[in-house]
Amino acid sequence: MTNQSQEKIRLLICDDQAIVCEGLRAMLAPVSQIEIVGVANSGLEAIEQTRKLKPDIVLMDLKMPKMNGVQATKAIHEQFPDSRVLVLTTYDADEWVLDAIRNGAAGYLLKDTPQEELVKAIVNTAKGWNPIDPQVAGKILDQVAHQDAPIVPDQKLISQLSEREREVLQLLANGLSNSEIAQRLFLSEGTVKNYVSVIFSKLNVTDRTQAAILAIRARLAHSGESKSST
Repeated sequence: MTNQSQEKIRLLICDDQAIVCEGLRAMLAPVSQIEIVGVANSGLEAIEQTRKLKPDIVLMDLKMPKMNGVQATKAIHEQFPDSRVLVLTTYDADEWVLDAIRNGAAGYLLKDTPQEELVKAIVNTAKGWNPIDPQVAGKILDQVAHQDAPIVPDQKLISQLSEREREVLQLLANGLSNSEIAQRLFLSEGTVKNYVSVIFSKLNVTDRTQAAILAIRARLAHSGESKSST
């Protein structure tokens, strides 16, 4: 990247309430790392705008007309994998949270998230992280921990990992960032990043949320220990 404009995160705001869109624009427009490239007022419009504008991040509400945010998230995740969806909604009910995550949401925040935390979450989502609001993180992990899915296939995947890789995965699943894992295991952050890449490859996952869910299902980590990465 050679100039400031190229370094900016291209953001598409999607919400059916004009006042919310205006408020988010006013809040985020002054942020140097972010460029607001458009606004959508329905799920269908979000898909169309994503196709047209190619945003890095789609800031997605869930309950909207024509097509809700979960359906739009699924379509964007499948059709435009380079655009990541960060949910921003008032809904913290289990079904909304889980449906959004299952359908490809990269993160899930509530609308009472402070400005500083919202900006941090957008930046981290662009980096490939998966920010989850602390109020909903427990619901996701508890659901995963108590579902009836067989754990044997997951344990077989885990068995491919070295002892050090399992340590890294366990800490990752408990919500620690790479820098925190590095401090805990007395490693460099670069070394931890390499371990995480190898773990993703061996487990056939693409992000930290998927790796954490697999670790929990395999009983390597426990949902009650998790903390938000944001």
